[in-house]
Amino acid sequence: MQSVCICSEVHLPCVLKWYWPSEGYRSPQFDTYFDQPQIFSALERSLPQMLKTNEALLDSIDNGAKYTFDISGIFLDQCKWNPAIIESFQELKDRGAGFASSPYYHSVSSLFPEHKEFREQVSMHRKKIREIFDINPGTFINSELILTKELSTLLKEMKFKCLISEGSDNLLYGNDPNHVYDNHIPTLLRHISLSEDIELRFSDQKWISYPLIADKFASWIANMEGDVTTLHFKYSSILSHQQSRSDILQFLMDLPESLERYGISMVTPEEALKSFKTKELPSIMNKSTSRYGMHNLVGNHPQHLYMHELVGIGKILESIKDSPEYDMMNCIYRYLQQSEILLEMGSDNNNHGYEKAVNTFSVLSDFKRALLEVKA
Repeated sequence: MQSVCICSEVHLPCVLKWYWPSEGYRSPQFDTYFDQPQIFSALERSLPQMLKTNEALLDSIDNGAKYTFDISGIFLDQCKWNPAIIESFQELKDRGAGFASSPYYHSVSSLFPEHKEFREQVSMHRKKIREIFDINPGTFINSELILTKELSTLLKEMKFKCLISEGSDNLLYGNDPNHVYDNHIPTLLRHISLSEDIELRFSDQKWISYPLIADKFASWIANMEGDVTTLHFKYSSILSHQQSRSDILQFLMDLPESLERYGISMVTPEEALKSFKTKELPSIMNKSTSRYGMHNLVGNHPQHLYMHELVGIGKILESIKDSPEYDMMNCIYRYLQQSEILLEMGSDNNNHGYEKAVNTFSVLSDFKRALLEVKA
């Protein structure tokens, strides 16, 4: 292996309230459907660990690391509550960190039959990244690493240079995803196992490879064939490992020097494109995938129904564009597109999926009722 590309998703979902309009219908506002106090509390609890993590990442960069962050528009908006978070990411940018683009609301809009909503959210996010970090992102990372047949064509039209998606079996048929793959735009695929070693297993004392130190991890990569290994993990997992009193921050600080000892460089996605030739992978142009598989997002009836309702609500919204309520309702609609809402309704959600579905459709039906009243 010659190189490693590390990307991290920074996102804090806006969680739905347990909602039932038992006291009559209310005016649709963000606070009507979403648990603002819980969202604020989660951000405040995480703040010390975020700042500590970013300090460690600065040291890691000084040691030779390169990182690319995919920060959702939702998270960037939440950071207005505490600007110190944004300032710490700006310092990472000043030391050389990169930033990718994605749908602003961490949404599933790329799965809609029409692409207008998706394009608008991606443009919103790109603009926000430019305003805050003075960077025009060339790399795109979709919510839940979604890949569809049309996605790379859309991204090429939007002048993106690179796409990062899930290295799932239906694309790779058991092969390791250690190349830049030929597509309408060059595509990197996440190495699921190695990414999960950092994201999920790092603090697990029952794991056979515990404790994971940087030299051990670098040796695994060194023994693999290919050009570039792409790691993608949730930033929140680093915070969780700190709560478990693991050495995750030391691991990140040590990793660049450990990789260097094995002759492995750390690169950004766009540097990988310049360094390596693309490899053919026919399935990448005619298959769909997402993080852990599309069945997690649209694998059961409530999830399919929810997607259908979102598309229908989008059409109603188009018909009330001139109303004074449009901006607020369009904003709520976009928050309702968060991928986490669909994931929570999944059949694998510890038998709570259908309970979540009942609550979610209670919110959705009330919002649709309010929309139809405006339209009338």
